[in-house]
Amino acid sequence: MEALSERNSRVVSAVKLHRAPVRRKSGLFLAEGANSVESAFETGRIEELFYSAKIAGREHQLVAGAAASGVRTTLVSDRAAEMLGETVTPAGLFAVCRSVDVPLHEVLSAAPTLLAVPVEIADPGNAGTLIRVADAVGANGVVLAGDSVDPHNGKCVRSAAGSLFHVPLARERDTEKVLSSLEQAGITILATTAKGEVDLDEADELLSGPVAWLFGNEAHGLDRAIADRATHRVRIPIHGRAESLNLAAAASICLYASARVQYAAQR
Repeated sequence: MEALSERNSRVVSAVKLHRAPVRRKSGLFLAEGANSVESAFETGRIEELFYSAKIAGREHQLVAGAAASGVRTTLVSDRAAEMLGETVTPAGLFAVCRSVDVPLHEVLSAAPTLLAVPVEIADPGNAGTLIRVADAVGANGVVLAGDSVDPHNGKCVRSAAGSLFHVPLARERDTEKVLSSLEQAGITILATTAKGEVDLDEADELLSGPVAWLFGNEAHGLDRAIADRATHRVRIPIHGRAESLNLAAAASICLYASARVQYAAQR
């Protein structure tokens, strides 16, 4: 089988998916690496799979399985793999996938008990990590509220390590609509703030019911007006000398605390 070069039209079209406007217009994005590609395959979202000769032996089972299921699998040259990749050392395995985000009402219609709601999250690495944490603790969904990063951004997809395909994900630029929809669904809204009136260590009763956690922007945190709209504002006790926690760390702690309480109640 002859490998496609970087000049092939299908490769060129796939490389263009590195750009957000192209992703929005086409409804497609690129997943890179075995974890992401395998998860995309398992959830039936792959349009085409590209692989390099270097990866063919190592990931033979994944490539062969995709081909057997009817996915178009294409060998590409090393140069084409470099163009498709966004990392210093390309993984050599790439999937053109259909976008994963769904409407907000679809996430809420499933009667969620635990949601992560980052507001105006800007860093794709943080967004991917948060999605991965939400998946790990068994959250029912992630809602990217306000002017947030594109979850199909390559760095976000890699940071999520496959979890992007596991957790229902909604995007809604109107934060007020998100808050109102959560209230109407009977979900307790908890905002993470440094001076919250509720200590996380004492919040088990609050966490036992359906909860949506609001997490603020990396640079300026959660807007005061948005925090005031929450049902409660929760602070994470810091016993050491650290001044604060970054977004991903705070989200990990809060989502795990909720999951601990909810899963304990099910036993």
